[in-house]
Formats: sequence, structure tokens, C-alpha cells
Amino acid sequence: MNIKIPILLALGLLLAGGGYLLGRGQAGPADQPRGADQPLASIQAAPIYQCPMHPWITSDKPGDRCTICGMDLVAVGGNGAAAAADPDRVTLNAAQIAVTGVATSEVTRGALTRTLRVSGVINDDDTRHRILAARVPGRIETLQVNYVGAEVAAGAPLATVFSPEMLTAQRQYVERLKAGDVASPRAERAAARERLLELGLTEEEIRILDRTLKPTAMVNIRAPLSGTVVSRAVYEGQYVKTNDPLFEIGDFSRMWFVFDAYEPDLAWLRLGQTVEVSVPSLPGQVLTAPISFIDPNLDEQTRTARVRVTLENPERRLRYRQTAQALVSVTTPDHLLVPRAAVLQHSGRPIVYLDLGEQGGYLAREIRLGRVGDTQAEVLSGLNAGDRVVTTAALILDAQAQLAHAGAAADPHQGHRPPVTIPAAPPPPAEAAYGLLRTLAFATADGANALAADDLAAYQQQLPALRAALAAYLAGDAATARGELAAFTGTLAEASDLDAARRAFEPFSTAVADLARTRHLHHREELWIYQCPMTPVLGTARWLSRSRQLRNPFFGSAMLECGEAVNE
Repeated sequence: MNIKIPILLALGLLLAGGGYLLGRGQAGPADQPRGADQPLASIQAAPIYQCPMHPWITSDKPGDRCTICGMDLVAVGGNGAAAAADPDRVTLNAAQIAVTGVATSEVTRGALTRTLRVSGVINDDDTRHRILAARVPGRIETLQVNYVGAEVAAGAPLATVFSPEMLTAQRQYVERLKAGDVASPRAERAAARERLLELGLTEEEIRILDRTLKPTAMVNIRAPLSGTVVSRAVYEGQYVKTNDPLFEIGDFSRMWFVFDAYEPDLAWLRLGQTVEVSVPSLPGQVLTAPISFIDPNLDEQTRTARVRVTLENPERRLRYRQTAQALVSVTTPDHLLVPRAAVLQHSGRPIVYLDLGEQGGYLAREIRLGRVGDTQAEVLSGLNAGDRVVTTAALILDAQAQLAHAGAAADPHQGHRPPVTIPAAPPPPAEAAYGLLRTLAFATADGANALAADDLAAYQQQLPALRAALAAYLAGDAATARGELAAFTGTLAEASDLDAARRAFEPFSTAVADLARTRHLHHREELWIYQCPMTPVLGTARWLSRSRQLRNPFFGSAMLECGEAVNE
């Protein structure tokens, strides 16, 4: 027994040594150390593993999972697409494109259409509006019209005033008439007659006085034009002084629809453009009329100009000072057009992600925009007809590009974005964190726009980009991961109906809007913040919008214009 043990040990050592030598003899070139003359490019780089849903989460270890969604990371090759030399270029493989839902549209030439939705007030024609004041002091003896809203004809009596001053003036005139040309010069009679006209007598009443020669203290207040009594300031028995207001009359046969136009909207408005006006008191009816006046002066506080539309109202269907809504549709031909959904804002500079096609990847490109239409925008430079730009999931690409810039800024000696290690990457610079918040704000605004349009499918299509933007923002900085938005991780799930989607979106939207307001992001990026005081979840909730137009996402078409701007 003692002899067998040393023999077995010797045999094991021999087999082990033979196996080692055999392995050394079959080793390939990759196992040899790189010599001084071997180029660096000949060495196979270690593969990079990347999340298909969140491309900015990468690792150099197989088997790791995404820290956001838990998906298995997939290999993208040695230093693959995630570590491109150009941080403005984002490359995704086929699986990543399918998961993120990247879609592109072609840049074309065509007609640009813009529909302005405005609110205003129906007023009467200012050129046919009169205020009647007392011409003589006295007492109101009789009111022929004693209620507001009465229709009166031109020359109809409205009230009778007892005035001793009128009696004195009439006596002087009658005495000069009786005295004749010898005792009373013609100039004095003419002056006395002018005095009666000044005090409110009509030519007809003076002719009656010429025949009767009987002075009276009664003065009739007559309507200067046909119209409607807008206001009445006196009662019977009331004493009035000269210039005291008595009545206000407006001609409602022709009305003015007046609305305020913001500075950017003035580029679309021209005299003579047709406006479609609707009022709540005439449901289903649309009144069409041209723009008759655009005020050349801007209001210093609101930065708006008043626009007027003249509406004929022979049947008095339009009410004085009622609210009205209107549509102004404008179409201009032959522009280079890019879908609005493709345009992102970087510190006020518009960019798009250009599909490089066979070259692979998507490249961020700054463009110059002209007028912005309903669904498309005019391109002045930066794109050509036939180019394809990303319209869906552009925010996901932008989030990855922002982190690529952050990595390049953190390591200036490295020409490409370093992989984001698991579990977390170093905090990005302040500007990169701002870029992540900007991406989140625009994604939230797009979600609000879809809900305001009652389009559940469009909102669900926006959800991946919205979740990705939130995850990127929370992953960008440890401090943000502990902030208020961290509570919304996993809450933006797909809903079966609009009400459920709006209930989930309302608290999240309010938190993002408040954060954007605190960081003054809405001022830098031309976003607008609106607030509704009667929302179903919070009571008072806020949302972000790319447009000045008020469109409530929490109620949609049921109460589309419920709310107010809070852009201070």
C-alpha cells in the first residue's frame, strides 16, 4: 500500500506536465505576447455589451444586465457602436432599432400649412358707438328708454330734462325774434340760435319755436344713431350736470371680433385672410370673414398685437362682449419641409438626427428653421430634399449622444465615448445633466400633446422615449436619482384607456414641469408651462408644451382650453 501511493503521484505529475506542453504547442498567435513591431490595430479588442433598450448602458463583462430595465446586455463587437469616434454619431444594431422603435421620414419639398387657433371677444363697431352726455344742467323728468338692451332708432327720444338754463336761452332767442331787425341785429339772433343748438335743441325744434314763440324748459335727449342701448346712467327725478353721462349706444348690426396675436404668429397673418369664427351661443355654426385690421403696435406687457375681423350681424345673433374662438388656416407653397417630430432643441438650436443609411448609424445635425407649421417646419439650411431624419425615438438617440459628449468631456485624451460601467457611471458635467433634463422635458411635452389630442396610440408610442429619457436623467447623476422624479420610475406603464393614461401622467408631468421651471429650462428652450386648477388627481397640475397654444392633456377635447400659462 505504501509503494502504490508514490507511484500514483508520479504518474499524475507526468500527465499534468504533458498536458501543459501539449497546450503550449497548440497555442495560436492570439496567445503570444505582442512584440514591439506588432501594430495595436492587429490586437482583437474586447467586445462591448450594450442594452438594446437603453444603449447608453454598456459593460465589458458578458452576462451583465441593464440597471434600468433588467434586460440582458448584448454584444456589439470590439469597441462597437457604443464607442464611436464621433460622439454626435449613434449606431444601433438591428435588434436595438426594433426594440427602440426608431422610425425615419424623408425631407421633401411642398406646401407648408399652419392653423392658428385663437380666442377673442365680440365687440361692437367702435366707429358706430356713442356716449350721450347732458348738454345742460337739470332734472330728468321722463325716461322714454329705461332699460339696457332696448333697440332705438336714430332721432328717437331717450329722456326729457327740465332745465332752467334752456328756458332762459329760448326766451332770449324769442325776444330777439320779436324785436325784429331794427332792435336786434341779425348777428345776435344767429348767436342766440347757435346757443340753442349747443344746448341740445334740434333744427326741427327750433323751427317749431320760430312759429310758436313759446319758450319751454324741457329738453329732449335723442338717439344720435340707430342701435342698442348698452348702458344707462340716470333715473327719473335725478339731477344732472353738464357733461354727466346719460346713455351709451352701440350699433350691433356689424360687430368686431378682436383677438391678440403673439409675435411669432404675426408672420402668418395678412389683411384679407379668411377667419372661421365660432361662438358658444351658436353651436355648430361657423362665421367666415376676412381680417380687416392688424394693429402695428405691440402690447409691451403681453407682446401681442390686436387683430380685428368685421362680422355682419343683421339678425343680432352675435352678443356684445361674448367670447369666441377662431381658426386661421394658412398654406404657403414650395418649401423644404422636415417633420416637426424630428426636430429637437439644444439650447435654442434646432437639431435633427440624420439617417446615414448604408454608412450605418444616425448623425446629429444642426439645422436652421424658418416658419413652423402644424406638422412640418420650413428648413432654411442644413438638410437637402431626399434626406431621411429620425421622427420616432429621436430622444433616445439624443440621450445616448449627450452621454457620449459627457464622457468625451470627462476624458479629453480619449477620442470616443468610454463605456458606461455597471452599476453606474461617474456623474456627468453640469451641461450634460442639463441636456438630459432638456431631453426629458421635450419628451414630456410630446406626451402631453398626444393626450391633449385624445390620441392614446400616439401617447403609447411616445412612452418608450419618455421612459428612456427619465431613466437617462436619473442615471446621469446620483443626486437626481434621489430627487422627486425617482418616485416615478416604473409608473409610466401602458394604459388601456385615456383616463388611466392621464391619471398616471398627471403627477409625473407636474413634477417635470416644476423642475423645468426651477431650472429656468422653459426660458432657454422656448417651452411653455401651463396649469389647470381642477385636475382629477392633484387638483392643480401643470404640463409642458412646445406651443403657445393652450391644450389641456388632462381633459383633452372635453375641456381643451382649461388652464393658464405660468411661464414667469
